[in-house]
Amino acid sequence: MYTTIPSCFLNKSMIKKLLIVSNNPSRASFRQRIGDYIPYLHERGIQAEVQKLPMRLLQRWRLFRRASLFDGVLIHKKCLNYMDSKILRRSSRKILYDFDDAVMYSPERPESKHTSHGRLFRRTAQMADLVIAGNEYLAEHAGRFCPKVEILPTGLDTQAFRTLQKTTRDERIRLVWIGSKSTLKYLAEIRPVLEQIGKENPEITLRIISDAFLDLRNMKVEKCVWSLDRQNQDLMDADIGLAPLPDNRFSRGKCGFKILQYFAAGLPAVASGIGVNRGFIENSQAGLIANTPEQWLGAIKQLIQSEESVRVMSRRGKEFVRQYDIQQIGRKFADLLYAFISS
Repeated sequence: MYTTIPSCFLNKSMIKKLLIVSNNPSRASFRQRIGDYIPYLHERGIQAEVQKLPMRLLQRWRLFRRASLFDGVLIHKKCLNYMDSKILRRSSRKILYDFDDAVMYSPERPESKHTSHGRLFRRTAQMADLVIAGNEYLAEHAGRFCPKVEILPTGLDTQAFRTLQKTTRDERIRLVWIGSKSTLKYLAEIRPVLEQIGKENPEITLRIISDAFLDLRNMKVEKCVWSLDRQNQDLMDADIGLAPLPDNRFSRGKCGFKILQYFAAGLPAVASGIGVNRGFIENSQAGLIANTPEQWLGAIKQLIQSEESVRVMSRRGKEFVRQYDIQQIGRKFADLLYAFISS
């Protein structure tokens, strides 16, 4: 459980109590959207208590009834069923809902109209007094059901990269992809491109930072088990970041966090022109867009053949990502929450 104690210099009447409910507080999505910002909530005068959503019905309802003891309740990403939403609404002064994925669509069947995702999202957004969305695409969907929607991108600790140096000593060029078992399928979609690159360039290596991996016939694969403490260095020791995505209703809601990680590590990115990916690449000029196998092949080749392009894009990416630093986003998040639950 995350808890914070308000700063001693704050008047007790100024302190706000916030209950934060997450389906899984140990997941990366919670850490990136909520967990890393708790010190900024504390700094702003918000006493936060994080609770995992119980599996059992009575335990959930008991938790929701405790909402009356808080100035506000923040639901992270989880969409609630009818009875859960009714009980929470009845017990809460203010409800905030934060999400950074297209939870209104099924990841497995994004184009289907016959899943429960849309209904659950609509009910949760209608229940909320404020929705905080990770990008414009998600905000547009939330705005259909909630009159008050704010956009807040996901931040990252760019300072953590500035003290790191490359530790690799060989001359190999490393492509890198960071993700999880659930998104490894996106990398697998460009497998033929990677096989072709490896066949033509034996010195190229693919580094995968994840909890699941794939193998290639023509390219060496470095398998780096994801670790919170190690991930930044594993990225720093690579050269070119990869961010493939399919074009569907679910993937258009992605917030492009891995591209920001690549930029912070000084890596140019090759990315599908889907959702915020396109905006990050076009606005930063720190990478290349690729939507077809031919474009992926050409973009990767262009970067591995031009050290100057990589150097220029590296500098641009580092400059661009500063606006997403956790300190800036964390304070915006804290100010937004404090103002809303105080109103």
